Amino acid sequence: MADAREERPLPGVLAIDGGNSKTDVALVGEDGTMLASVRGPGASQERHGVDGAMRLLGEMVSEVATQAGLADGTGSGRGRGRLVARHTSSCLAGADLPEEEEQLALALNGQGWSLTSAVANDTFAVLRAGLRPAAGERPWGVAVTCGAGINCVGVAPDGQTTRFLALGTLTGDWGGGSGLSEQVMWWSMRAEDGRGPDTALRPATAAYFGLPTVSDVAIAVHLGQIREHELLGLTTVLFEAASAGDQVARDLLEQQAQEIAAMAVTAMRRLGLTGAGTPVILGGGLLTARNPLLNAAIERRLATAAPQAVPYFVEVPPVTGAALLGLDFLGAGPDAERRLRTSTQLGAVRAGT
Repeated sequence: MADAREERPLPGVLAIDGGNSKTDVALVGEDGTMLASVRGPGASQERHGVDGAMRLLGEMVSEVATQAGLADGTGSGRGRGRLVARHTSSCLAGADLPEEEEQLALALNGQGWSLTSAVANDTFAVLRAGLRPAAGERPWGVAVTCGAGINCVGVAPDGQTTRFLALGTLTGDWGGGSGLSEQVMWWSMRAEDGRGPDTALRPATAAYFGLPTVSDVAIAVHLGQIREHELLGLTTVLFEAASAGDQVARDLLEQQAQEIAAMAVTAMRRLGLTGAGTPVILGGGLLTARNPLLNAAIERRLATAAPQAVPYFVEVPPVTGAALLGLDFLGAGPDAERRLRTSTQLGAVRAGT
């Protein structure tokens, strides 16, 4: 007699949102039931290489499969070669070029986690997480994600897509947590040594790291005593200083809003959607923090440049979008999407609410 466990149907989707600082992995039934989810460290192939990224993802896949009761599934039980779902929907930071997507897709296929798999840039997960298409309608809109970096993608109703290289300053990008933190240090340092105007960012930056001066912070970074990723916390210093009325801080938030709006409007213009009531999905840590000054500035600039666009702020992990993309691939209907959103309270909040 066959073991009953062998007859258990495979979950529909293995969803992966692989970021630079963290990775979310989830198993979702084809009916939209959330079966299990785990959060792990960043698994970007840019930082760890493709093999290193697959190793880190494999550990999380093994953990989520065990949580879902698939501990006795096929394969070794250690991630690689273990069939855990019908389809893998993987949205990864660092999948910026077609050749990178192809390389990552080949690597994912080689893991044996699912019968089929797809790879996309992680901004597509943000876009899908924020969209609620009507029955039979293809999900479409524009998404800007502003986390450690900044990126934007757009999908038209006919399926045409547009995107940016989003490789940082080299490709014309400005801001995100990394860029803003550098700006906080830049203005704080110049205020301290007299090259620029004084700003509340100066004492707040030193205090954030528990050091007497901004110069001490810079030296600590130079010597490796403060790691560069720790500077990302300076975005909280920026928000607080701006809320208290500091002009330098407020100007930085205005510039960030301008960059976000410029990306969104450019994507809409490329796709011919500036007058189409386009959903603009805003995600990433800086935006989901819902800072009132930054978000109001974005809404104001979008209202001027694309009055019919409708901005929404995502309030769910982007792995939700990866799961929904997987359900789309499997042909799951709106009931599955509603079940997934309802069971995990997933969605997006319209700007101004």
